[in-house]
Amino acid sequence: MATKAARSKATPTKESGVRVEEGLSLFKSDKFDADAYVQSKCSINEKDIKQLCSYLLDLKRASAEEMRRSVYANYPAFIRTSKEISDLEGELSSIRNLLSTQATLIHGLANGVNIDDEKVSDESLANGVLNFEDNVLSDLEKWAAEFPDQLDALLAERRVDEALAAFDEGEILISQANEKHTLSSSVLSSLQFAIAERKQKLADQLAKAACQPSTRGGELRSGIVALKRLGDGPRAHTVLLDAHFQRYQYNMQSLRPSSTSYGGAYTAALSQLVFSAISQASSDSLGIFGKEPAYSSELVTWATKQTEAFSLLVKRHALASSAAAGGLRAAAECAQIALGHCSLLEARGLSLCPVLLKHFKPIVEQALEANLKRIEENTAAMAAADDWVLTYPPAGSRHASTAFQNKLTSSAHRFNLMVQDFFEDVGPLLSMQLGSKALEGLFRVFNSYVDVLIRALPGSIEEEEANFEGSSNKIVQMAETEAHQLALLANASLLADELLPRAAMKLSLDQTRTDDIRRPSDRQNRNPEQREWKRRLLSTVDKLKDAFCRQHALELIFTEDGDSHLSADMYINMDGNGEDVDSFPSLIFQELYCKLNRMASLAADMFVGRERFATSLLMRLTETVILWLSGDQSFWDDIEEGPRPLGPLGLRQLYLDMKFVIGFASQGRYLSRNLHRGTNEIITKALAAFTATGMDPYSELPEDDWFNDICVDAMERLSGKAKGNNGEVHSPTASVSAQSVSSVRSHGSY
Repeated sequence: MATKAARSKATPTKESGVRVEEGLSLFKSDKFDADAYVQSKCSINEKDIKQLCSYLLDLKRASAEEMRRSVYANYPAFIRTSKEISDLEGELSSIRNLLSTQATLIHGLANGVNIDDEKVSDESLANGVLNFEDNVLSDLEKWAAEFPDQLDALLAERRVDEALAAFDEGEILISQANEKHTLSSSVLSSLQFAIAERKQKLADQLAKAACQPSTRGGELRSGIVALKRLGDGPRAHTVLLDAHFQRYQYNMQSLRPSSTSYGGAYTAALSQLVFSAISQASSDSLGIFGKEPAYSSELVTWATKQTEAFSLLVKRHALASSAAAGGLRAAAECAQIALGHCSLLEARGLSLCPVLLKHFKPIVEQALEANLKRIEENTAAMAAADDWVLTYPPAGSRHASTAFQNKLTSSAHRFNLMVQDFFEDVGPLLSMQLGSKALEGLFRVFNSYVDVLIRALPGSIEEEEANFEGSSNKIVQMAETEAHQLALLANASLLADELLPRAAMKLSLDQTRTDDIRRPSDRQNRNPEQREWKRRLLSTVDKLKDAFCRQHALELIFTEDGDSHLSADMYINMDGNGEDVDSFPSLIFQELYCKLNRMASLAADMFVGRERFATSLLMRLTETVILWLSGDQSFWDDIEEGPRPLGPLGLRQLYLDMKFVIGFASQGRYLSRNLHRGTNEIITKALAAFTATGMDPYSELPEDDWFNDICVDAMERLSGKAKGNNGEVHSPTASVSAQSVSSVRSHGSY
């Protein structure tokens, strides 16, 4: 079997053969430089070496699993064939013995040996006993006449060892008599028949005694050894296995599972019985029959059958009820107990865990899915009544002491608590290769929770009504204020960036004591699969961030009636009023600046230790407004092709607005490349539209310092800060801003 499995494993597929051929093409080249090749491979750094080692370990595990599946896929057919061959060998041996006996009889008849009817009665021949009426009998003939009676006495008194010795003695004397012709062939045939008949009788006695539950281990092994000495090894091995089966079946009668009993206790007791019986049967088989393939194959087939029966019992009485109720911990514990007992047999060469996994894995997966569904439903129910106020964990929570720095809303606290419990439940299931499935399932649940948070944004109501048919229509408490809406982001970002990856560390297969002294971030980044999982969690948070920014951008740009606060008319009409216009940023950008300031103040308290996330949020919101203006085709159609051209005052105001955006973004440290690119495009389009009127835009724009002073003054006035003496404005960003404007004025873009 091992040879066949190894051959099937070693046989490459066509695709792998092509890959190997491509990999070897480098070595077939005439220009191949061995030293250069080795040097290139040895120049990898420590990180690459670790990645290569991780890849090779994954490949090794995958190869071992593939080999195991291949072996078990073909093993039943191999065992069945081996059993049939063994049976055929036994039948051929019986036929050979019969032919030998008949050949002896025919040979005697051919030599003219005649049986005297007066010396041998019909009755004595039928009883297998020879009675000689002739007074002149040899000692051997007397022994032949008395030997069957001696055997009957030994069998009646169950003196097995003496009976076996007598059988051996009788066969030796028969062999000698046959060679020396000291007994007639009829006497030899009758004696052989008598011995064979009593051997069969003794074999039946031994087999019956072996299968009695009261037979002890030593008696069983002695009986099987005696049965083997009788010359029927296959039957002896079958009786040995059946005896162990009958014994543990008898002991199982005391195990009566009930609806109130603990499934783990029942599983532990039952697995102890079954796998102890398999272990003892394996030990007895090896001790009595050695490693002969036919017997080893029968042992594996028998052990597999018993494991299948055990799996069905545990599934029916312990796992099914736990899985149906979503009791992942109970189901996991039952499976782990059974797998633990079963794995002990691997030292004896019996790898039966795949048999258990075939039955246990689907039902434990059912419990896993039910548990995940419960987390999703409970969290959604909590979100329906969540006030979206950040608080520390409840004092009675067992996670309060370990998560004292984490402020979440009530639904997020509930979600985190259930996730922590979830990972404690699935930790033992790594042996069932459910780690990846657990991570994938939890990702789906977190994605569902993020969808709930998105629906809590006021702007999502209209979208749900527009797509009512595809909406899950779950009730959720609205986050009305900016503080409440930022709390939604605080929930999602803290869960995705810290709490969930930290909980998922319980799934790591390579945890050692050194993990306790590492920083959490180091441990989280150690597993490539978990790093990818964390990346997916953070990408889900981006959905919420985009929805948040889109909602606030639309609130700034549009009125409740659908009119726009950011239209081309606000710039075009400035040159037609004939009135002096105060140089100050447009109202919409003043509101944007104030909104960003408010959010920055709130985020400073909500995102402690995660200031980077708060900065990226403000950056995304500013980008959303500017990119919308840059891509609003109706706005630019009015600017470039409208009935009234863009005048000097309108150009100056648009330039000032973009300068103002760059100024406060730079001051708040959320000036991004996308924002810089967006303002560049807006200014470039405005300059091009103004140039199309035949005027020089740079002759109409004031000096750079003029824009800088107005922007700094506007930021201070809007933020409530006082000016310096004599009305002069002092800003640390003025020099940076002046350089930016100078660059735009020099190159015609920003």
